[in-house]
Amino acid sequence: MIKTFATTRHELGLLYRARPAMAGLLLLGTAAQSWSAKGSPVRKVPGIGWVTSDPVVARTVLRDHRSFTILGEGGVGDLWTQILGDWVPGVFDGPGHHALRSRSRELFTEAGSAALVADTWDPVLAGAGDTLRAGGRVDVARLARVLVGRMMVSLLGLPAPVGAGDAWPSDEDALDAFATGERLATVALGTAGSTRLSPGQIATARTIVEELTAGVPEGWRTAPPDRLLGRCRELGLGLQETTGLASLLMVAGTETSASAMMRTTALLVDTGEQHKLLARLSRADDDAAPGSLLPGEGDPVENAVREGLRVTSPASVIGRGVAQDVEVGGARLRAGERIMLLVWSANAAAGPFQADRPYVRETRQLWFGAGRHLCLGAALARAEIAALLRTLWGDGEPLRVVRRRAQRQVLIPAYSELVVTRA
Repeated sequence: MIKTFATTRHELGLLYRARPAMAGLLLLGTAAQSWSAKGSPVRKVPGIGWVTSDPVVARTVLRDHRSFTILGEGGVGDLWTQILGDWVPGVFDGPGHHALRSRSRELFTEAGSAALVADTWDPVLAGAGDTLRAGGRVDVARLARVLVGRMMVSLLGLPAPVGAGDAWPSDEDALDAFATGERLATVALGTAGSTRLSPGQIATARTIVEELTAGVPEGWRTAPPDRLLGRCRELGLGLQETTGLASLLMVAGTETSASAMMRTTALLVDTGEQHKLLARLSRADDDAAPGSLLPGEGDPVENAVREGLRVTSPASVIGRGVAQDVEVGGARLRAGERIMLLVWSANAAAGPFQADRPYVRETRQLWFGAGRHLCLGAALARAEIAALLRTLWGDGEPLRVVRRRAQRQVLIPAYSELVVTRA
């Protein structure tokens, strides 16, 4: 029997305070999977369109690129075309999208992502670890934003402002970059019913993009090929396209990663699963205890990372436009309609957070999407979360939450404050 409330009360509070109406839809989506199997798992909701919380149906939609589109009404490409211009479809889908992903994939390999995280974050993480070992407190919400902001600056190869010196980017610079990305994401808050933006929303979004990408022209000219801006230049993308992709990355790769980092931390503490993680880490370090890990699991932290992504699913919904008449999940969808995939509902239905949960075949990596639009930065996101967890629990001591506050009216559920210390 699938439980409707397959997560913690704090997680439910985050969902509600971020977007109350969406939280209700997600919970209904989870509940729907426990009802008797009558009719189609694809239902039509007034004011929303077609919705499904079935993981198999969701993956079918995401992999069917002829019948469903990221560019039409309901897809994120529709939003970005309005904000950035008519060049977007050529890069967001089709041959142009395939070429960009193929040539950029080497920037986000498992090994490359781990090296990028270590190079960009080690000093900051070391400071957080020292604070915990000394009995101090660490605000994981702030730390996550600082880390992800630094990653964006490093990955894009943005040049330091005049006079910044060796201190670039400071923690405040990183927080500023993160906050600007958040402001751009909030433009999409009211698009659950339609991805069409008002003239005012478009103007606001374009102003934020200009602010967010002010350093891109210089970076595009000077960044090395191992940074995204340099790679775009090497691929022959013009400044306009590169600027648009940079703004997209700053939105897609900031709030979602930071959300997963802070929420996985809280889940480990709130559920008591941190003790299981610590025990498994201890046994994994003990050569005298073979077989302490689950079959196929080489690292208990990586297992906890995957489970955290499943339960939190920061990108809680994925939208697609219907490109042609199609039958899916027993429902007949018409061209021009839209379907909303309740990713959080599909993933959460597998059960509550368990740090050692085996791989769930039905959900796979649905939190990263599927098909040719599977998140390009998936390996980087996993490496980021793992690096934070290793820092927080690296000395083998449990933690407790001292204070927390949920963010309100945001696209991606998150904590505005999450202070932890040694238990």
